[in-house]
Amino acid sequence: MVFDIQRMCVHDGPGIRTVVFLKGCPLRCAWCHNPEGMDPRPQLLYHAAACVQCGKCAEVCPEGVHRFDAETGHRLDRSRCRACFACVDACCTGALTRTGRDMTVAEVMAEALRDRPFYDATGGGITLSGGEPLAQPAFARALLAAARAAGVHTCVETSCAVPWAALKGVLPVTDLFLADLKETDPALHARYTGRDNRRILANLRALDRAGAALVLRCPLVPGATLRGDHLEALAAFVKSLHRPPEVHIMAYHPGGLAKREPLGGVPPLPPPPGVPMHWQEAEAAAERLRRLGVGRVRAV
Repeated sequence: MVFDIQRMCVHDGPGIRTVVFLKGCPLRCAWCHNPEGMDPRPQLLYHAAACVQCGKCAEVCPEGVHRFDAETGHRLDRSRCRACFACVDACCTGALTRTGRDMTVAEVMAEALRDRPFYDATGGGITLSGGEPLAQPAFARALLAAARAAGVHTCVETSCAVPWAALKGVLPVTDLFLADLKETDPALHARYTGRDNRRILANLRALDRAGAALVLRCPLVPGATLRGDHLEALAAFVKSLHRPPEVHIMAYHPGGLAKREPLGGVPPLPPPPGVPMHWQEAEAAAERLRRLGVGRVRAV
């Protein structure tokens, strides 16, 4: 179940890359940039600003999801939606769209390999992202294996909030893991993401023992994870690994907030701030990690 394929990307591994976004994620991060990747199923999106209230969606919907009246305009009863997407086909303005479609490995590879000249010229390749790509472990492994067989560099962006078997399964066909460490405190991790971080930390240690190529990515969110004690604990964790990875400080921006309304909202979690983190703050956090003994760290 794929919800996007983005070409010509330069921030998801080395070189120019094609990023394949898979639906489904075990976490519910308050600052999520891709909330459309949380649910593993196809979903209906409603973009209210594009709706002209023509009523064609209500005419074709077999479940009575779409309702119109003079006071409230177009309202959706999502509890009735069975994801047939007849309304999407009937909508002529783009107010109703879908996210998520079934694709085969061959279909994804056919699209990704269109950019092979750019991979070859820049050392790029294919990156699996999400959601959490390893929430679909069999498909992720098959896609990575196909890329490896084609001689294409492979990368996985993962929260590591999955069973170790899922990570172990893709180890032989993954050139680089971009692994998130969102919060070092277990209770705060549960507060901000819906789950604690014990499995994540254990998986990161297991990847380190397995000799995996690893970059640790740490989102810093003002009012949440941008804290001195978190940076100190992060430095201690990195230095405890056998092969301390490069650390990327990911400065928070609120781009994901605008995606929530078309989905009809997301499970309630503490809301992130509506303003982005300043670049200077990210660079200051990176410098603090350097002073704490982290050898390779940069703000991105």
